[in-house]
Amino acid sequence: REYKSNPKQCVGCPLLKECTRSKNHQKVVTRHVWVEHKEKVRENRLSSSGKMLYKYRKEKVERSFADSKELHGLRYCRLRGLHNASEQVLLTAACQNMKKIAIHLSRLG
Repeated sequence: REYKSNPKQCVGCPLLKECTRSKNHQKVVTRHVWVEHKEKVRENRLSSSGKMLYKYRKEKVERSFADSKELHGLRYCRLRGLHNASEQVLLTAACQNMKKIAIHLSRLG
């Protein structure tokens, strides 16, 4: 996203000389479209509940990736090409999710 200043509003500004301006005398500020979302995620992560949940990341999320590499053969792809490798990863993730659901259901009785 680009935000451009209006040169007519900047005429009486005392900081006009410090402003960086382009050739058409407009100040342009560029922000990526994801910056707002990244700021919200960062605020959430640094909140008290976010800090508490982040402690369990190593047990839940990182453990899943480690299991994929060690137990399910994702350290090296057996298939060649982006499409085939994506299929292998998606099938492995689906199997892991089914296993988690089965374990959860067995605990419920």
